[in-house]
Amino acid sequence: MKKRYDLIVIGSGAAGIMAAIIAARKGKSVLLLEKLSKIASKLKATGGGRCNLTNTLSNEEFMARFGKDGRFMQDALGAFDHKALRDFFLGIGVETHAPDGYRIFPTSHSSSTIIAALQEEMHRVNIELLCSQKVEEILMENGHITGVKTASEIFYAPNVIVATGGLGYPILGAEGDGYTLAQKLGHSTTEIHPAMMPLKTKETWVKNCRADTIAKVQLRVDLPKAKKLRAVGDLIFTNNGIRGPVVLDFAREITPLLKKHGEVPLLLNLTKGLNEEQISQHLKEKVLLNPHAKIGEHVSTLLPFAISQELCLLAGINPEEVHNKISGAARAKLVQLLAWTPLSVVGHEGFKMAMITRGGIQLKEIDPKTMQSKIVSGLYFCGEVMNLDGPCGGYNLQWSFSSGALAGELNK
Repeated sequence: MKKRYDLIVIGSGAAGIMAAIIAARKGKSVLLLEKLSKIASKLKATGGGRCNLTNTLSNEEFMARFGKDGRFMQDALGAFDHKALRDFFLGIGVETHAPDGYRIFPTSHSSSTIIAALQEEMHRVNIELLCSQKVEEILMENGHITGVKTASEIFYAPNVIVATGGLGYPILGAEGDGYTLAQKLGHSTTEIHPAMMPLKTKETWVKNCRADTIAKVQLRVDLPKAKKLRAVGDLIFTNNGIRGPVVLDFAREITPLLKKHGEVPLLLNLTKGLNEEQISQHLKEKVLLNPHAKIGEHVSTLLPFAISQELCLLAGINPEEVHNKISGAARAKLVQLLAWTPLSVVGHEGFKMAMITRGGIQLKEIDPKTMQSKIVSGLYFCGEVMNLDGPCGGYNLQWSFSSGALAGELNK
């Protein structure tokens, strides 16, 4: 006998679990299919395991951080914003807080708390969960969903929600399954790029500067048609490039450019926004106070010592030299480098290190008021599988929960 459900959800990440719970709370019979042996693998790793659920920004500010497509989220956020998300978790026994007034975490600062509570709620509302079930095909007849086919079985339902995520962190199960499933039903995807990850640079001096985090770094792209791309935040030099919050955020802008150009020139202000005039004046004051000090010591009043040494060398200056013995041209070059340090991004680790994916199912093919496909009746999408990604700070997880909650309403 065929077993039928009101809804089948493919993928047990944040979006899929939320969609399943919302539908089940409305009395729908729900089957949740997960291809891995356990649920929520990526959610468990979120925020280094601390699980930055969301943030305190208004919906307008929140949407703006996603760029030109952010307005697509208006209905989902209007129905289920960060306040609603906190209320949802409080209702299933998880308290949350915003220790810095911005990022919201479970008070335990552990993703395990979140996952355990979600599992208990899924059990309470009678969601049927089957792991180690990879969906090979979504079944359709006459433009309507009829069920899904796995390697071993066929499950029937008039509604299917695709919550398979993107391609980031394949070790946690990301394979882009949702793209293939949707394309077979007539949907199209944008170009797919890895995002939110460290970047590799052509310059090798960065490996000598790994000990320090540089706060409030201003970072911009030095390409004619991309000069408006800018970011500010903490940066860390690595053995072969750069990382840190500002890099993770900005990587989503860099990877498409890197694919197009092969190399992306950046300019970094490492001196908390000081311009050339201010830097020059600062150094002059330090020299007046201590004229016999080495130039590297003066520069290190602006930057960590290792970076100060490297920038002196880049300017053609011996950091052990005293200021008055350095030529005017060399001093000017140093000031210029301190104001804007050039770096060239030449690569990255690909999807294996990407926390999120840039690109996905075309938004124009999805109804933002319901998350239902405009092409196939009964087909819904939520979370990262769609062409919408945001920066670090709880944005992508909130979007997963919000879109999952809206999809789970099964509004036709």
